Amino acid sequence: MSGQSITDRIAAAQHSMTGSAISKAVCKATTHEVSGPKKKHLDYLIHCTNEMNVNVPQLADSLFERTTNSSWVVVFKALITTHHLMMYGNERFIQYLASRNTLFNLNNFLDKGALQGYDMSTFIRRYSRYLNEKALSYRLVAVDFTKMKRGIDGVMRTMNTEKLIKTLPIIQNQLDALLDFQANPNELTNGVINAAFMLLFKDSIRLFAAYNEGVINLLEKYFDMKKNQCKDALDIYKKFLYRMSKLSEFLKVAEQVGIDQGDIPDLTQAPSSLLEALEQHLASLEGKKTKELSADNRANTLSNAVSSLSNTGMSFSFSSSRMDEKEKQQALEEEQARLQALKNQHLKEISMQTPSTSPSTQSMGSVNNHTAGMDLFTNTTSPPSTNSMPNLTSDLFDLQPAFIPAVHCTPISTVSNAWGGDLLKPAVTVHSQAPVMPPHTASKLLANDLDSSLANLVGNLHFGGTPGKKSDMLWTQPGERKLTGGTNWQSKTMSSTTAWSPAPLPPAAMPPAAMPVPHLVRTHTCTHT
Repeated sequence: MSGQSITDRIAAAQHSMTGSAISKAVCKATTHEVSGPKKKHLDYLIHCTNEMNVNVPQLADSLFERTTNSSWVVVFKALITTHHLMMYGNERFIQYLASRNTLFNLNNFLDKGALQGYDMSTFIRRYSRYLNEKALSYRLVAVDFTKMKRGIDGVMRTMNTEKLIKTLPIIQNQLDALLDFQANPNELTNGVINAAFMLLFKDSIRLFAAYNEGVINLLEKYFDMKKNQCKDALDIYKKFLYRMSKLSEFLKVAEQVGIDQGDIPDLTQAPSSLLEALEQHLASLEGKKTKELSADNRANTLSNAVSSLSNTGMSFSFSSSRMDEKEKQQALEEEQARLQALKNQHLKEISMQTPSTSPSTQSMGSVNNHTAGMDLFTNTTSPPSTNSMPNLTSDLFDLQPAFIPAVHCTPISTVSNAWGGDLLKPAVTVHSQAPVMPPHTASKLLANDLDSSLANLVGNLHFGGTPGKKSDMLWTQPGERKLTGGTNWQSKTMSSTTAWSPAPLPPAAMPPAAMPVPHLVRTHTCTHT
């Protein structure tokens, strides 16, 4: 089976509906797809272990629930995800696992219905036992052996004798469970088991490095121990030699499946003469008659053994440090690639949303268009502005003379009638195009004096001929119709106090040219433009 199954999609949708992001991520990491868990899902779960508001027991329970699935793919990937979080997640995750009485109960797991089900079920049972042992080791010593400080001043090299004899068997049990995985190169045939083997390989390097340092410390203290302590120490050392040979086989498999040769450490065993020296010393403490080496020979043998094991320890520490550095470099490259992808996406979004012209250019363009429009009405040409910010106050007053009223007013002209008199006749002007106000040449508007500017603006609106003092006339009331003209009519100069009252005329026939004078009010005949 390859790809996500319908069950995987339904389970992910259910977790989406319930709002459980952790359960959804666990479901995504443990699909039926025959490949290792995807890194993005593992990274998210690692991030969750570092968040204080995340419920770690809920996360662990979600993983335990996936191990109850009948598919070997889902169960195997759940174990891999758990192992990954134990290695790279926050320490409180492995603390919670260590606090549980039971973890994975998969000793009888068997998938009979899938391809490779029988073979993979065997490795699932072995793998689950190792994870149980790893959590148990943390419960016993409250430390992860794969993460402890190493070196001359490391934890195992500075540990006292009594604690050292109690701690080394715990490391041995965990290493035994790891080496019991026993996968051959021809059995590493899919991405799921390969992902598990890679995690086990990393654990083996770091675990044996701590184991080796503990044995070096043990040998350095051996000839100063009591009889019971020497007996326990000798047993520990014999088991150490056996596990070293098994680890060598494990590393050969790692080399055959394509792991970088530089990541595989060199194993240098101590000389066999050291074991003889340890056994002779214990026999002498027990009172047995045996040939014991001299102090010098014993010191030389011990020195050679410690030197050999130290070289092995340095090789393992170098391999472990190299793997750590490669993981950091890989994480850094992936983070840079992710940031670059986000940057490119952001630039693409900006380019799609930004118009061809910038807002500032559009704003200046609108101002220029407005100014050009005003110049058309004033029949003048404005020079291009040299400043990016116009003088709003000055422009306001300078543009006032260019104002065009909605209607154009023409003065009332006087015409002569048949009687030789003058008639007040409204002059109707027909315009074929929009009127243009003559440019003002009289007085310059004051830009900083609003009242003076308005007064000058009124003065520039000329009515009739030459501007002059306009007299106030009192026109007849609407409804009265007065006839003017005749032999007895005389024109009188009107003033502001003169009333319009012409002399009565005798009845006479009106010539065809004469027309009744419409009643005049003190307004101007206006013609719309």
